[in-house]
Amino acid sequence: MTDHTLSEATRARLKKVSTASIATALYKRGLRNQFIQGVAPVAPKDENMVGPAFTLRYIPAREDRNPITVFRNADHPQRVAVETCPQGHVLVMDARQDARAATAGSILVTRLAKRGAAGIVSDGGFRDAHGIGQLAMPAYYACSSAPTNLTLHEALDINVPISCGGAPVFPGDILVGDRDGVMVVPAYLADEIAEECTGMETFEDFVLEEVENCAQIIGLYPCTTEENQKKFDAWRQKTGR
Repeated sequence: MTDHTLSEATRARLKKVSTASIATALYKRGLRNQFIQGVAPVAPKDENMVGPAFTLRYIPAREDRNPITVFRNADHPQRVAVETCPQGHVLVMDARQDARAATAGSILVTRLAKRGAAGIVSDGGFRDAHGIGQLAMPAYYACSSAPTNLTLHEALDINVPISCGGAPVFPGDILVGDRDGVMVVPAYLADEIAEECTGMETFEDFVLEEVENCAQIIGLYPCTTEENQKKFDAWRQKTGR
């Protein structure tokens, strides 16, 4: 696990920036595969999901190892992950992008929320998705899926490097989720990404205002003219941003 700690100041900044801005900032640093493909919010939330990754890896289920009775085991990894995910972290599940069976349901996700987790992400399915969507805690999944995870998945490893939606996720990486999806930010970059994206979005708010007033894009986005730079400087002074 990384030793980089997510500060409350950086967490607060990341709650206000878009995954699109983060994707661009990471692309500038040569990181092109940090978006978790194929997941969406179970229900949109007004605030971004932000937290360090705590991971759970599923492998394909083998029938002789996954009868319904395995849930009686106190050391079942799915249950242990829910009960040990640290407060403020995001539980991230690797289901090999196979949503034909659930990776969790509303009872487990509610327990995770009650324990103070920052969110949950799975590239597989959730059952009882309506109940999950009613929680205040953000949740991301591929789709609704009624079959129990044991049908196709065996929960095996906790807090190891995984793939989720084709993106590499290491324990401690910073997950940021908005209405578009989820980005994975290497922990050592979190502070500078938060700062850079805050500035990017200030400029983009100015650009959008200009476009809504019928300004042309060329020379504005990106800003390549002195005239537009002066307009932006004046806008920042006027808005206090």
